[in-house]
Amino acid sequence: MDLGTRILELQKRTIEHREVLLTEEAAKTALVMPFLQSLGYDVFNPSEVVPEFTADVGTKKGEKVDYAICHDGRVTILVECKPSSIELNINHAAQLFRYFSVTDARLAVLTNGVNYQFYSDVEKPNKMDDRPFFTFSMDAIKPTDIKTLEKFSKSSFDIEKIVQEAGNLKVQSLLRKELEKEFAEPSEEFVRLMASRVHDGRLTPAIKENFGRMLGATINLIIRDLVTDRLSNALNASAPVIAEDVDGGAANDVIEEGVVTTQEEISGFHIVQAIASRLVDPKRVNIRDAKSYCAILLDDNNRKTVARMHFNGISTKYLGTFSGKEEQRNLISELTQIYQFAPQIEARLRELDDSIPA
Repeated sequence: MDLGTRILELQKRTIEHREVLLTEEAAKTALVMPFLQSLGYDVFNPSEVVPEFTADVGTKKGEKVDYAICHDGRVTILVECKPSSIELNINHAAQLFRYFSVTDARLAVLTNGVNYQFYSDVEKPNKMDDRPFFTFSMDAIKPTDIKTLEKFSKSSFDIEKIVQEAGNLKVQSLLRKELEKEFAEPSEEFVRLMASRVHDGRLTPAIKENFGRMLGATINLIIRDLVTDRLSNALNASAPVIAEDVDGGAANDVIEEGVVTTQEEISGFHIVQAIASRLVDPKRVNIRDAKSYCAILLDDNNRKTVARMHFNGISTKYLGTFSGKEEQRNLISELTQIYQFAPQIEARLRELDDSIPA
């Protein structure tokens, strides 16, 4: 099972149980430990994950950090946990600040099991930054989050590369937040900047107010158009081929008797095709229906199954995702939930076509 699948399974658990996880210990046991396990760490191996870590010097007496993750016998990541009901802020990181300067750790994580904040020493060596360089929430996992988390996994961990990238991630995160603010409500500076490029006359208060309204509407229109264009590229790709392969190679023109491809299956196919269009030409992604499931293939080859839709149940629907030869059936209640499995679909495409960059 790949990291994306493990994180999405943990997301389901988080959504189901977060309201009853009122203590720090509950959050640690139910959410944080499984999160560390999903990254490949053995939480029951004290040489790999040290609970209640205490530094020898430089900290308050009796003060501990919840977990210290070690690589080759050295502390590399410090983890401090808080109850899921608490909204994280920098004041909760006091112990991390103190421990950061007296251990070998270059990374620190502050979490309540739902939200995760990753810190490093980008601004000054051996001093933890005031702002995280990467944050993510179990409430809204993005495909880019999975790619970033892979760098912290046991199998991919490279502290020098992570610290080098931390600076870029931090700047990108700050820029994203500022742009989101501007998109939601353009600031006076942004309105003036844009107006100066398209308006020749004097910028009176009335004109400035009008530009502010138009700027917000224009930004929303651009975003909608970008989304529409992306979906249109997928939807306007080659028409679905609905056939059952009988010789193990490419599809033939025979439609299996009794097979009916539903509108729901076609809609599900288009969603997967839209996700795949980030990495491959959508024309390479095809649908192949059968009696028991509806397959989505790469290059119309049944040896290159991207996903399967098990939509024939009366009250249940499953999306099958693949890693190697293993199929993982994921229960979905509505088609839009397919977007949550974008990381698995992208990982599968890379398995099937090694020319796709990682």
